[in-house]
Amino acid sequence: MKAFGTFHAVDDISFSVRRGEIFGFLGANGAGKTTAMHMLTGLNQPTSGTGRVCGYDIRTEYEQIKRHIGYMSQKFSLYEDLTVSENIRLFAGIYGMKDDEITAKTGKLLRQLKFEDHANDLVGSLPLGWKQKLAFSVSIFHEPGVVFLDEPTGGVDPATRRQFWELIYDAASRGITVFVTTHYMDEAEYCDRISIMVDGKIRALGTPDDLKRQFQQPDMDHVFTYLARQATKSSD
Repeated sequence: MKAFGTFHAVDDISFSVRRGEIFGFLGANGAGKTTAMHMLTGLNQPTSGTGRVCGYDIRTEYEQIKRHIGYMSQKFSLYEDLTVSENIRLFAGIYGMKDDEITAKTGKLLRQLKFEDHANDLVGSLPLGWKQKLAFSVSIFHEPGVVFLDEPTGGVDPATRRQFWELIYDAASRGITVFVTTHYMDEAEYCDRISIMVDGKIRALGTPDDLKRQFQQPDMDHVFTYLARQATKSSD
């Protein structure tokens, strides 16, 4: 639980996520998902209750959690006045990777992204879709146990979003757990399982097909809207 005075932003939620799973964490503005994600990523500590990420306690070992996860937000978290290679090296260093490992893996990543000819380009000069792919690749460069993606595809076109999800599938196939928030309900369909928060509580949890059957709705957009209309709070 996370409380601010008498307001419970996150109210007695409980769930587990499997290794290599793509887990969608959904909720309308004010549902509490942002606050919950901040606790899971070590940016905030719970008022009460327990939780573990990569085996570390979110109450007492949040600094260790930060070193064993990846994180990408809608803002992409890249430095636009640095080059592609400089961004890779900077974030790899923050995650504690050694210089020789960084050098070896940087070349491989540039080839995978087909960025070999753009290693020295400023990130600010790249197309939006390229920045998105680079930001995600940087967030998992150190092979974290979990990568948290907070609205990672906002503002990009559907074709680019689909390409981005191919990167997500590849990461999950390598055993990286993907914890993703999104406002695009077509993307929710791509997740292995989904939770939907309403008023600080998880009101639904299951596979997309399970939830559509449970709430007798034709798609995840209708499931989400059905549950979101039950909200009474207005602050996240």
